[in-house]
Amino acid sequence: MGAGKTTLGEAVARRLGRPFHDVDAELERDHGPIAGLFDTRGEAAFRELEADAVARACSRREPSVVALGGGAVETSGLVEGLGALVVHVDVDVDTAWERVRASARPLARDERDFRRRHELRRPLYEAVADAQAGDAEGVVLAAAGIRVASHREARAEAVVADETVAALHGIEATLHVPGGETAKTVAEADRLWRSLRVDREGTVVAVGGGSTTDLVGFVAATHLRGVAWHAVPSTLVGQVDAAIGGKTAIDLPEGKNLVGAFHWPAETTLDPALLDTLPEEELANGLAEVVKTGLLCGEPLWELPREELVRRCAAFKAAICLRDPFDRGERAQLNLGHTFAHALEAASGYRLAHGAAVALGLLAALRLSGLEHEARTVEELLRPRLARVDPEAAWAALARDKKAVDGEPRLVLLDAPGSPRLGVELQADEIRSALDALIE
Repeated sequence: MGAGKTTLGEAVARRLGRPFHDVDAELERDHGPIAGLFDTRGEAAFRELEADAVARACSRREPSVVALGGGAVETSGLVEGLGALVVHVDVDVDTAWERVRASARPLARDERDFRRRHELRRPLYEAVADAQAGDAEGVVLAAAGIRVASHREARAEAVVADETVAALHGIEATLHVPGGETAKTVAEADRLWRSLRVDREGTVVAVGGGSTTDLVGFVAATHLRGVAWHAVPSTLVGQVDAAIGGKTAIDLPEGKNLVGAFHWPAETTLDPALLDTLPEEELANGLAEVVKTGLLCGEPLWELPREELVRRCAAFKAAICLRDPFDRGERAQLNLGHTFAHALEAASGYRLAHGAAVALGLLAALRLSGLEHEARTVEELLRPRLARVDPEAAWAALARDKKAVDGEPRLVLLDAPGSPRLGVELQADEIRSALDALIE
């Protein structure tokens, strides 16, 4: 009681685009005030009605967010048998009491009894919960299988790690891969396929930057027609973007991420300690994705402390990907700036860092959106340098972008920060001019 489950549940439902069901509210709708039920029929009868309401709320075919009453855990087997992700919204007893002491809740009439129930229920919550959260971001992250924890907690039959990251952090890896975009090749995928010794029930852990998680996730998606994998991103790019959402891929000479699969990791571990060894250049690469996320949600996320910045960016992307897991609609907004960025990367032979390319791509997208103030913000924060690539090669790569239709690019622009516009068609000469302005 008093944990804020209803408020959080409504917020999470909005973020995930799912219906919200509050069990207590549905009980009151069907049977009248809960206090009256307790007074006239007793707690045991109320628990029977509650169990029926919980079963109905969780048996609907459409995925939804359900707020359970605080005492649902006291009905043996009820919560354990739901087949749903169970998130414990923790709250200290003093805060909970202050919230409910003046309410009409039947079990909040006596402070001593309230505190006793809180202690009795605590181990029950811990036993049934799959995750714990204190805010909407925490619940969304749990829904996406993402947690902030030490990379040492990742356990699996095989660990594939970026060779540099493994050396820096003393990670015992089954297989090593090179760092950077050069790892995302057919040759590297073939080497992993031939070397992995994981059966259909096994799990592969990927430790490294976005290129490592892209590669290993794709290999896991296709090894034995699909095995589970666990992403442990070690870069800022990976933690705020690349390792979240289940997109896995390798590159071809013709373009970036042209061969891939949707294969959600069974778990994603965000370890802030892995960012401590990143060089400034790599942190700058990640900042480009942070700025992109801030522009999409309309908040200056780049101003937050690093750990909270990572958490907020990860939760924002996770919510979008849960709403659109196969990139058939609004998930396309995450491509802001990336149509230009991927073209520049391909034209450079993938020597241009992803973050540097995204910074340039954001500039182009913001200029085409007519948002000069935001373009200046990108220039001040990211200080992008013009790319040294062949303009014709970049233009050819842009036409092969995955979002292109019949060779015509479809862009993501912004009407304003927080208001993306998808699938925008512009004249070819206007797009070409924006691209050429990014090239030295």
